[in-house]
Amino acid sequence: MFISSCPLRVSLFGGSTDNPYFVKKYGYGSVISFASNLKTYVTLSRDLFGVTNLDHKYRLNYSKREDVSSIGEIKNEVIRTVFEYFQVDPVQINLLGDAYSQGSGLASSSSYTISIIKSVCMMLDKKMSDVEICSLAYKLELKYNPYCGYQDPYGCGVGGFKRIEFYPKDRVTYNFLPSSFFDPYDMHLIFTGVTRNSKSILKDVSGNLDKVEALLPIVDEAYDAIIGGNCHKVLDLINESWEQKKKTSSIIAENEKIQSMDKELYFNSTVISHKLCGAGNGGFFLVFSTKGGLKVPYHCVKIDVEPNGVTGKVL
Repeated sequence: MFISSCPLRVSLFGGSTDNPYFVKKYGYGSVISFASNLKTYVTLSRDLFGVTNLDHKYRLNYSKREDVSSIGEIKNEVIRTVFEYFQVDPVQINLLGDAYSQGSGLASSSSYTISIIKSVCMMLDKKMSDVEICSLAYKLELKYNPYCGYQDPYGCGVGGFKRIEFYPKDRVTYNFLPSSFFDPYDMHLIFTGVTRNSKSILKDVSGNLDKVEALLPIVDEAYDAIIGGNCHKVLDLINESWEQKKKTSSIIAENEKIQSMDKELYFNSTVISHKLCGAGNGGFFLVFSTKGGLKVPYHCVKIDVEPNGVTGKVL
């Protein structure tokens, strides 16, 4: 059995500047994000003796169950694209996660893609570095989502707190930042109960790139504040960036429940800063507060920075 795991990423600044159309037009994009201690998990097993899988099926277990005879029949896009690339023979695969994944804004598609690639590489005894896996994951995601951004695979698969920069011809660089930077504060995720398909939002944002450009100076300002150890400034900039992000598309916060929660968090005296994760209009709110000081009428999950990226082991 081959077991792998990969963090879910939380983006703080610059989301949408990693859009491939933005990078093509302006020649540069940049985000600041961190890999969280919430993860996706993949187990992959094969019947070496042909005893338990006499019908030679691909057996898939995630939020649904699939038993199919060929890769082309697999409905799960993430699994199918990886299996097609490596031409995987019939196996059993199980997908698990620490957080609700569909439309979460935590880059779950990238995280699962990376976890699956890692397990498949272990099974096939194929050597790939974490960065090579991230690069492949992005190329595979483009097959079913042409608007997906560059940041997600690297935000998940590399691990840690970092600034990631994007250039033409798929060139990506990253600089690690101190993982302890937010230690004086608590970080929580609050599930909105709303899920969405990010493709429609990312497509809409791609038509408003001039508004996205206004996010880049905030990334630079936040980076300087982090390097200077000014946590108060960074938390203020998270609020500023979230307000600017909402201007990049009319559908980022069009859902009434999202608007209501956004307003409640804004006026909550125990919330220092907050933002909606990912493309928007669903998924999770990220909330910063003083240690033990958060008081909100929602279920919260405390999170931390995960220093490691994708990992795997053979049992």
